[in-house]
Formats: sequence, structure tokens, C-alpha cells
Amino acid sequence: MTELLERAIAQLKTLPSSEQDSLATILLAEMESERIWKDKFESTTDDQWRQMADMVRQKIAAGETTSLADVFHLILSHEIKCY
Repeated sequence: MTELLERAIAQLKTLPSSEQDSLATILLAEMESERIWKDKFESTTDDQWRQMADMVRQKIAAGETTSLADVFHLILSHEIKCY
């Protein structure tokens, strides 16, 4: 176990049981979500990646996308909230 994780767990131990359970639920759900995404990425074929890349290129060419610069501008100007 890493030192950082040990520190986090030490702090968790000081919380009431209900808060420990809430945080444990969040952590376990996040770990399961990561496992699912990892499985999906690993099972994606080269042909599927190519098809997705082609779709993205078509959307960019059709003007159906927003540039990252515009997205970050909207976030930084608080027009879009990120949580």
C-alpha cells in the first residue's frame, strides 16, 4: 500500500461510521467503474477504433464539434460548471 493511501485511510478511520461507509461506497463504485472502462477499452478492436476516429473526423468536418479552447473558456468563465 502506498504512503498516500495509508494517510487517506488513517484519516478515514477518524470519521464516524456513516461517513466511512459513504466514502467506502464511493470508492468501491469508482473502482468498479474503472474496471468496466478498462474492460471496454481492452475489448475494442482496431476496426472499432478506426470507425470511431472516422466518425469524429466527419463531425469535425461538418462543424458539429466545439473546440477545447472554447470549452475551457466556458469553464473558466463559469458559463459551464464542472463537478
